[in-house]
Amino acid sequence: MSVTLPLYHPSQWVMLTADIAAWGLIHAGTGYIAHRLPDTFCGRETWLTRRRWFEQSGRLWQALRVHRWKDRLPEAGDVFRGGVSKRHLPARTSEGLLAFAAMTRRAEMGHWMAAIASPVFVLWNPRWIAVVMLVYGFAVNAPFIAIQRYNRLRVDAVICRRVAARTRSLRGTSGSSIP
Repeated sequence: MSVTLPLYHPSQWVMLTADIAAWGLIHAGTGYIAHRLPDTFCGRETWLTRRRWFEQSGRLWQALRVHRWKDRLPEAGDVFRGGVSKRHLPARTSEGLLAFAAMTRRAEMGHWMAAIASPVFVLWNPRWIAVVMLVYGFAVNAPFIAIQRYNRLRVDAVICRRVAARTRSLRGTSGSSIP
């Protein structure tokens, strides 16, 4: 027995309404799921969120001018109770920077989940519209993923500089007086 897609053949208006409602549910649902991810999970890099060779320590995001357009996109980190906006650093301390990096991982995972959910549109859309929905899902979420990665690489650079400075200062006070 073979299954042919779409499984359901609605009218164009029903399909349009279903597509709009489905995207709303997908974005709200994945946002909520990301919001509920344990802090321990977001506090470290995963296979999905780790730095990639093509990012070149942030130069890719500089070349794409993420810093110029990132503030023009909506930020919904504080939509759910207990959430925090990523428009500003929670604190400039190392702990604050680590918390901000965790927030960017959480947001990035939420946008990846929304993009990955786009094949669901194959269930009721003709193939060509399902492809459009797939492209839409990745195109809409890609800028938000780029912003999270851009911000996290910047925060990571500050943390690394602080660790290096702390290491140098500790080495300088080792007690050795030999030039």
